Amino acid sequence: MSRRQSTLPLFITEWNSLINPIMVGFAGYISPVADKSHSIRKLRDIGLPHPKSGYTTVPVIDPEIIKSYGGKEIHLEDGETAFREGDMASHYFQITQGSIKMFTVSADGKEFIQGMFKTGDSFGEPPLFCDFSYPGSACAIGPCKLQRLPKDKFFNLLRENFAVHLHLTSLLCQRLKYKSLVLTEISSYDPEHRIMSLLKYLKSEFRSPLSLINGQPRSVNNYIVPFTRQQLADMSGLRVETVIRTVKKMDREGKVKLTGRKITI
Repeated sequence: MSRRQSTLPLFITEWNSLINPIMVGFAGYISPVADKSHSIRKLRDIGLPHPKSGYTTVPVIDPEIIKSYGGKEIHLEDGETAFREGDMASHYFQITQGSIKMFTVSADGKEFIQGMFKTGDSFGEPPLFCDFSYPGSACAIGPCKLQRLPKDKFFNLLRENFAVHLHLTSLLCQRLKYKSLVLTEISSYDPEHRIMSLLKYLKSEFRSPLSLINGQPRSVNNYIVPFTRQQLADMSGLRVETVIRTVKKMDREGKVKLTGRKITI
């Protein structure tokens, strides 16, 4: 068995799993915000925008609050980095538009995706709280706009907005809980089970109450997976050849549907 086949992905085995985007989605899915009878009130209480504000995803922190504390918008081109592995954390980052990929590169040059983040997501928070350098890099996938708030002003924001602090803490705790769930899936089962579990988590993220269409939670029966085979391999700790072969088998058995290079579940 090759090294890649047997190696768990870094987002599972390292502390940096706290910033996995799938965990962000899952945290939103099981968050108290999901309680429909209290969702609007709670969103207001924690400083998040109203669901009808026009955002396709409810941001972690209201962009206007970030701006009021001195947050600046920066623009990244495709492949440009927000920070690199080894940099000390000096800013809070939240995506205004576009996508960010967090990754590490092994000694033999193989890339491991630790997280894929979308509009409204924050990323790279743990080093801000613990004063250590980033163990991975974050780069833009296509043109991207970010809000960047200096560390000292970020902590002022949290001190002066306890509900926002509590919400962010809750998300981090839910990500830790989710880490234990994913670790069981990744470490204990065969490739088909691991891939199916990953696809189900991605689908649940898409359907999360924090993921909106025209101000309303998404509802979808057939989910088209937006990631490549290589990205799925990097997320699940499998070789890309294993993912390709397994997905074709799942298509033949009717567990997923392949249309060209698109996977639908």
